[in-house]
Amino acid sequence: MDASTAGRNARALELLHSLSYFVPETQDALVQAGLNGRAPYFAGRAAPLGAVGAGVVAATFYNFNRELIEPLIPEAWSIVSPEQVIDIRYRTVGEAYERLLGADVLASRDMAEAAELASIAAQAIPGGDGRPLYSAYAELDWPSTPHLVLWHSLTLLREHRGDGHVAALQTAELNGLQALITHTATGHGFEKEFARKRRGWSEEQWNDGVDTLRDREILDADAALTEHGSDLRDLVEDITDDLALAPWASLGEDGARRLVELASPWRDSVIGQNVFPDGVFGPAVKR
Repeated sequence: MDASTAGRNARALELLHSLSYFVPETQDALVQAGLNGRAPYFAGRAAPLGAVGAGVVAATFYNFNRELIEPLIPEAWSIVSPEQVIDIRYRTVGEAYERLLGADVLASRDMAEAAELASIAAQAIPGGDGRPLYSAYAELDWPSTPHLVLWHSLTLLREHRGDGHVAALQTAELNGLQALITHTATGHGFEKEFARKRRGWSEEQWNDGVDTLRDREILDADAALTEHGSDLRDLVEDITDDLALAPWASLGEDGARRLVELASPWRDSVIGQNVFPDGVFGPAVKR
Protein backbone atom coordinates (compact mmCIF):
# COMPACT_ATOMS: atom_id res chain seq x y z
CA MET A 1 0.00 0.00 0.00
CA ASP A 2 1.31 3.46 -0.86
CA ALA A 3 1.19 6.37 1.58
CA SER A 4 -1.34 8.35 -0.44
CA THR A 5 -3.85 5.50 -0.35
CA ALA A 6 -3.30 5.09 3.37
CA GLY A 7 -3.98 8.80 3.82
CA ARG A 8 -7.24 8.57 1.90
CA ASN A 9 -8.30 5.64 4.07
CA ALA A 10 -7.56 7.59 7.24
CA ARG A 11 -9.48 10.66 6.07
CA ALA A 12 -12.42 8.51 4.94
CA LEU A 13 -13.04 7.30 8.49
CA GLU A 14 -11.93 10.27 10.58
CA LEU A 15 -15.47 11.60 11.11
CA LEU A 16 -16.34 8.43 13.05
CA HIS A 17 -13.72 9.56 15.54
CA SER A 18 -14.41 13.29 15.51
CA LEU A 19 -18.14 12.97 16.09
CA SER A 20 -17.15 12.69 19.76
CA TYR A 21 -16.54 16.46 19.82
CA PHE A 22 -20.03 17.30 18.63
CA VAL A 23 -22.54 14.76 19.96
CA PRO A 24 -24.80 16.06 22.75
CA GLU A 25 -24.32 12.92 24.85
CA THR A 26 -20.68 13.79 25.51
CA GLN A 27 -21.09 17.55 25.64
CA ASP A 28 -24.05 17.40 28.05
CA ALA A 29 -22.37 14.90 30.37
CA LEU A 30 -19.22 17.01 30.66
CA VAL A 31 -21.30 20.12 31.28
CA GLN A 32 -23.20 18.27 34.00
CA ALA A 33 -19.84 17.36 35.51
CA GLY A 34 -19.11 21.08 35.82
CA LEU A 35 -17.28 22.02 32.62
CA ASN A 36 -18.60 24.94 30.60
CA GLY A 37 -17.94 26.73 27.33
CA ARG A 38 -15.12 25.13 25.36
CA ALA A 39 -13.77 23.28 28.39
CA PRO A 40 -15.49 19.98 27.44
CA TYR A 41 -13.53 19.88 24.19
CA PHE A 42 -10.14 20.77 25.62
CA ALA A 43 -10.49 18.64 28.73
CA GLY A 44 -12.12 15.80 26.79
CA ARG A 45 -9.39 15.47 24.21
CA ALA A 46 -6.48 16.25 26.54
CA ALA A 47 -7.57 14.09 29.50
CA PRO A 48 -5.29 11.12 28.65
CA LEU A 49 -2.31 13.49 29.00
CA GLY A 50 -3.19 13.98 32.67
CA ALA A 51 -3.68 17.26 34.52
CA VAL A 52 -1.54 19.28 32.14
CA GLY A 53 -1.50 23.03 31.70
CA ALA A 54 -2.62 25.26 28.86
CA GLY A 55 0.84 25.29 27.28
CA VAL A 56 0.88 21.53 26.80
CA VAL A 57 -2.63 21.54 25.32
CA ALA A 58 -1.78 24.40 22.94
CA ALA A 59 1.42 22.66 21.85
CA THR A 60 -0.17 19.28 21.17
CA PHE A 61 -3.39 20.59 19.59
CA TYR A 62 -1.18 23.05 17.67
CA ASN A 63 -3.50 25.50 15.88
CA PHE A 64 -5.50 26.84 18.85
CA ASN A 65 -4.71 30.22 20.35
CA ARG A 66 -3.28 29.61 23.80
CA GLU A 67 -5.28 32.63 25.00
CA LEU A 68 -8.45 30.62 24.34
CA ILE A 69 -7.23 27.69 26.44
CA GLU A 70 -5.72 29.47 29.43
CA PRO A 71 -9.03 30.39 31.13
CA LEU A 72 -10.15 26.75 30.91
CA ILE A 73 -7.09 24.59 31.48
CA PRO A 74 -5.81 23.65 34.07
CA GLU A 75 -8.86 24.93 36.01
CA ALA A 76 -10.94 22.11 34.51
CA TRP A 77 -8.93 19.53 36.48
CA SER A 78 -10.01 21.12 39.77
CA ILE A 79 -13.63 20.45 38.75
CA VAL A 80 -13.36 16.96 37.27
CA SER A 81 -10.30 14.74 37.14
CA PRO A 82 -8.77 13.54 33.88
CA GLU A 83 -9.74 9.99 34.82
CA GLN A 84 -13.37 11.00 35.26
CA VAL A 85 -13.35 12.84 31.95
CA ILE A 86 -12.02 9.74 30.17
CA ASP A 87 -14.73 7.58 31.73
CA ILE A 88 -17.46 10.05 30.75
CA ARG A 89 -16.17 10.38 27.23
CA TYR A 90 -15.97 6.68 26.46
CA ARG A 91 -19.35 5.97 28.04
CA THR A 92 -21.12 8.75 26.17
CA VAL A 93 -19.45 8.04 22.83
CA GLY A 94 -20.88 4.54 23.17
CA GLU A 95 -24.31 6.01 23.81
CA ALA A 96 -23.98 8.31 20.80
CA TYR A 97 -22.96 5.44 18.53
CA GLU A 98 -26.03 3.50 19.61
CA ARG A 99 -28.34 6.46 18.99
CA LEU A 100 -26.83 7.29 15.62
CA LEU A 101 -26.31 3.80 14.21
CA GLY A 102 -28.80 1.68 16.14
CA ALA A 103 -28.42 -1.33 18.40
CA ASP A 104 -28.63 -3.78 15.50
CA VAL A 105 -25.60 -2.24 13.78
CA LEU A 106 -23.62 -2.24 17.00
CA ALA A 107 -24.36 -5.93 17.54
CA SER A 108 -23.73 -6.89 13.91
CA ARG A 109 -20.99 -9.05 12.42
CA ASP A 110 -19.98 -6.08 10.30
CA MET A 111 -19.26 -4.00 13.40
CA ALA A 112 -17.27 -6.83 14.96
CA GLU A 113 -15.25 -7.24 11.76
CA ALA A 114 -14.63 -3.49 11.43
CA ALA A 115 -13.53 -3.29 15.05
CA GLU A 116 -11.11 -6.16 14.56
CA LEU A 117 -9.61 -4.64 11.42
CA ALA A 118 -9.27 -1.18 12.97
CA SER A 119 -7.65 -2.64 16.09
CA ILE A 120 -5.13 -4.56 13.97
CA ALA A 121 -4.11 -1.29 12.35
CA ALA A 122 -4.00 0.63 15.63
CA GLN A 123 -1.94 -2.05 17.35
CA ALA A 124 0.53 -1.99 14.46
CA ILE A 125 1.48 1.64 15.12
CA PRO A 126 5.25 1.31 15.46
CA GLY A 127 5.78 3.41 18.56
CA GLY A 128 5.15 6.67 20.31
CA ASP A 129 8.43 8.51 19.77
CA GLY A 130 7.57 12.15 19.15
CA ARG A 131 3.83 11.39 19.34
CA PRO A 132 2.64 12.74 22.72
CA LEU A 133 -1.12 12.74 22.17
CA TYR A 134 -1.13 9.31 20.54
CA SER A 135 1.07 7.94 23.35
CA ALA A 136 -1.33 9.22 25.99
CA TYR A 137 -4.27 7.43 24.37
CA ALA A 138 -2.18 4.30 23.81
CA GLU A 139 -1.75 3.96 27.56
CA LEU A 140 -5.50 3.71 28.16
CA ASP A 141 -7.15 0.34 28.63
CA TRP A 142 -8.83 -1.04 25.54
CA PRO A 143 -12.66 -1.11 25.58
CA SER A 144 -14.40 -4.45 25.28
CA THR A 145 -17.47 -3.70 23.12
CA PRO A 146 -16.87 -3.72 19.35
CA HIS A 147 -18.16 -0.22 18.60
CA LEU A 148 -15.94 1.29 21.28
CA VAL A 149 -13.01 -0.80 20.05
CA LEU A 150 -13.65 0.76 16.65
CA TRP A 151 -13.81 4.28 18.08
CA HIS A 152 -10.73 3.78 20.26
CA SER A 153 -8.79 2.35 17.31
CA LEU A 154 -9.78 5.26 15.07
CA THR A 155 -8.80 7.65 17.85
CA LEU A 156 -5.34 6.09 18.12
CA LEU A 157 -4.92 6.24 14.35
CA ARG A 158 -6.13 9.84 14.22
CA GLU A 159 -3.92 11.12 17.04
CA HIS A 160 -0.91 9.22 15.69
CA ARG A 161 -1.50 10.83 12.32
CA GLY A 162 -2.13 14.20 13.95
CA ASP A 163 1.15 14.14 15.88
CA GLY A 164 2.94 13.34 12.63
CA HIS A 165 1.10 16.18 10.93
CA VAL A 166 2.46 18.60 13.53
CA ALA A 167 5.97 17.35 12.74
CA ALA A 168 5.31 17.94 9.02
CA LEU A 169 4.06 21.48 9.70
CA GLN A 170 7.15 22.19 11.77
CA THR A 171 9.29 20.94 8.91
CA ALA A 172 7.48 23.41 6.63
CA GLU A 173 8.06 26.19 9.21
CA LEU A 174 4.35 26.81 9.65
CA ASN A 175 3.30 27.70 13.17
CA GLY A 176 -0.16 26.83 14.44
CA LEU A 177 -1.90 29.93 13.11
CA GLN A 178 -0.12 29.79 9.76
CA ALA A 179 -0.99 26.10 9.45
CA LEU A 180 -4.65 26.91 10.04
CA ILE A 181 -4.69 29.79 7.55
CA THR A 182 -3.06 27.76 4.79
CA HIS A 183 -5.29 24.77 5.50
CA THR A 184 -8.45 26.85 5.10
CA ALA A 185 -6.98 28.32 1.91
CA THR A 186 -6.85 24.85 0.34
CA GLY A 187 -10.66 24.61 0.55
CA HIS A 188 -10.34 21.17 2.12
CA GLY A 189 -10.56 22.13 5.78
CA PHE A 190 -12.65 24.36 7.99
CA GLU A 191 -14.27 27.40 6.48
CA LYS A 192 -12.28 30.53 7.30
CA GLU A 193 -14.56 32.23 9.82
CA PHE A 194 -15.44 29.00 11.57
CA ALA A 195 -11.73 28.18 11.80
CA ARG A 196 -10.72 31.60 13.09
CA LYS A 197 -13.40 31.82 15.75
CA ARG A 198 -13.33 28.16 16.75
CA ARG A 199 -9.56 28.25 17.20
CA GLY A 200 -9.70 31.50 19.16
CA TRP A 201 -7.86 33.91 16.86
CA SER A 202 -8.81 37.57 16.59
CA GLU A 203 -9.18 39.22 13.18
CA GLU A 204 -6.01 41.20 13.88
CA GLN A 205 -4.03 38.04 14.69
CA TRP A 206 -5.42 36.28 11.63
CA ASN A 207 -4.58 39.22 9.36
CA ASP A 208 -1.07 39.43 10.79
CA GLY A 209 -0.65 35.74 10.00
CA VAL A 210 -1.88 36.33 6.45
CA ASP A 211 0.62 39.18 6.02
CA THR A 212 3.47 36.96 7.16
CA LEU A 213 2.44 34.27 4.69
CA ARG A 214 2.28 36.88 1.91
CA ASP A 215 5.80 37.96 2.77
CA ARG A 216 6.87 34.31 2.39
CA GLU A 217 5.02 34.15 -0.97
CA ILE A 218 2.79 31.36 0.36
CA LEU A 219 -0.36 33.50 -0.08
CA ASP A 220 -1.09 36.02 -2.81
CA ALA A 221 -2.74 39.43 -2.54
CA ASP A 222 -6.19 37.80 -2.29
CA ALA A 223 -5.03 35.46 0.52
CA ALA A 224 -5.19 32.50 -1.86
CA LEU A 225 -2.40 29.96 -2.02
CA THR A 226 0.33 30.75 -4.49
CA GLU A 227 1.93 27.97 -6.51
CA HIS A 228 4.65 27.82 -3.87
CA GLY A 229 2.00 27.73 -1.15
CA SER A 230 0.14 24.88 -2.83
CA ASP A 231 3.37 22.95 -3.25
CA LEU A 232 4.19 23.51 0.41
CA ARG A 233 0.79 22.25 1.55
CA ASP A 234 1.13 19.24 -0.73
CA LEU A 235 4.52 18.53 0.83
CA VAL A 236 3.01 18.73 4.32
CA GLU A 237 0.30 16.24 3.37
CA ASP A 238 2.81 13.91 1.70
CA ILE A 239 5.02 13.87 4.81
CA THR A 240 1.95 13.32 6.99
CA ASP A 241 0.88 10.37 4.84
CA ASP A 242 4.39 8.90 4.91
CA LEU A 243 4.60 9.16 8.69
CA ALA A 244 1.18 7.51 9.12
CA LEU A 245 1.63 4.66 6.63
CA ALA A 246 2.75 1.81 8.89
CA PRO A 247 -0.55 0.90 10.62
CA TRP A 248 -2.49 0.92 7.36
CA ALA A 249 0.18 -1.09 5.59
CA SER A 250 -0.21 -3.73 8.30
CA LEU A 251 -3.75 -4.35 7.06
CA GLY A 252 -2.71 -4.59 3.45
CA GLU A 253 -4.76 -3.18 0.61
CA ASP A 254 -7.52 -5.77 0.97
CA GLY A 255 -7.91 -5.32 4.72
CA ALA A 256 -7.87 -1.55 4.53
CA ARG A 257 -10.35 -1.55 1.66
CA ARG A 258 -12.64 -3.84 3.63
CA LEU A 259 -12.52 -1.59 6.70
CA VAL A 260 -13.43 1.48 4.66
CA GLU A 261 -16.17 -0.49 2.90
CA LEU A 262 -17.70 -1.54 6.21
CA ALA A 263 -17.46 1.79 8.00
CA SER A 264 -18.26 4.27 5.22
CA PRO A 265 -22.05 3.72 5.40
CA TRP A 266 -21.92 4.45 9.14
CA ARG A 267 -19.94 7.63 8.47
CA ASP A 268 -22.50 8.67 5.83
CA SER A 269 -25.34 7.96 8.25
CA VAL A 270 -23.72 10.18 10.88
CA ILE A 271 -23.27 12.99 8.35
CA GLY A 272 -26.90 12.62 7.26
CA GLN A 273 -28.05 13.12 10.85
CA ASN A 274 -26.46 16.59 11.01
CA VAL A 275 -24.03 15.79 13.79
CA PHE A 276 -21.57 18.38 12.48
CA PRO A 277 -22.54 22.07 12.60
CA ASP A 278 -22.87 24.22 9.51
CA GLY A 279 -19.69 26.02 8.50
CA VAL A 280 -17.31 23.31 9.68
CA PHE A 281 -16.08 22.15 6.30
CA GLY A 282 -14.84 24.05 3.29
CA PRO A 283 -16.52 23.68 -0.09
CA ALA A 284 -13.93 21.28 -1.48
CA VAL A 285 -14.24 18.73 1.32
CA LYS A 286 -15.51 15.36 0.15
CA ARG A 287 -17.42 13.73 2.95
